[in-house]
Amino acid sequence: APTPAQEQGWPAIATGANTLICAPTGSGKTLTAFLWGIDRLARERSAAMAGAGGEPAQAAAQRSIAPTVRLVYVSPLKALSYDVERNLRAPLAGIGAELSVALRTGDTPQRDRQAMLRRPPDILITTPESLYLMLTSQAREILTGVETVIVDEIHAVAATKRGAHLALTLERLSAGVVAAGGRDPQRIGLSATQNPLEE
Repeated sequence: APTPAQEQGWPAIATGANTLICAPTGSGKTLTAFLWGIDRLARERSAAMAGAGGEPAQAAAQRSIAPTVRLVYVSPLKALSYDVERNLRAPLAGIGAELSVALRTGDTPQRDRQAMLRRPPDILITTPESLYLMLTSQAREILTGVETVIVDEIHAVAATKRGAHLALTLERLSAGVVAAGGRDPQRIGLSATQNPLEE
C-alpha cells in the first residue's frame, strides 16, 4: 500500500504545482516523486505507440515524443545518485515501462556523456554541479524539454552556498525550457523532517 508520504504527495504533485514532500527517512519520499513521473511518461509512451497505426510502434513513439530529457533528479550526494539509479531499475522493470535512465556525475566517462547527447535519456540522475556544467555546455540542448525536476535532500543544502548555487542553476534550467517554448518545469522537493515546517 502507499506510504503516508505517497498518499499525500501524489494528489499535490498531480495539480502540477511545485511540491515539497517533507517526511522522515524511509518514508518513500523518493519513490513518491519518481513513481508519479514514471507513470506519466509511461502512459504517454503507451499512447504514442497505440497511435502508431500501421507503422512500427517504436518509430512512431520516437517521432511523437521529442528526444529530450523529460525528468531530472538532482541529489547533492553523489553516492545517493548511484543508489537511486540502481533502485529505479526494479520499478521500471516491474511496471514494464520502456523508459531510459542515465546517470551524469563528475565520474561519468566522456563516451557516456557523448552517447547521452546523441540519445537523451527520459530520466536524468545528476548532482547540482553536474547539472550546472551541462547547462554551460552543448548538453543544455537535451534539457530544453524538461517537465519535472526532483530535488532531493533539500534540508542538506537549503541554507548553504551550494544551495544558493543550485537555486540559480534551476532558474537557468527553467529559462532554457521556457525559451524553447516549454512550460516552467514542475519542481518536487524532498526533505527530511524539518521544524518549523512553515519556515
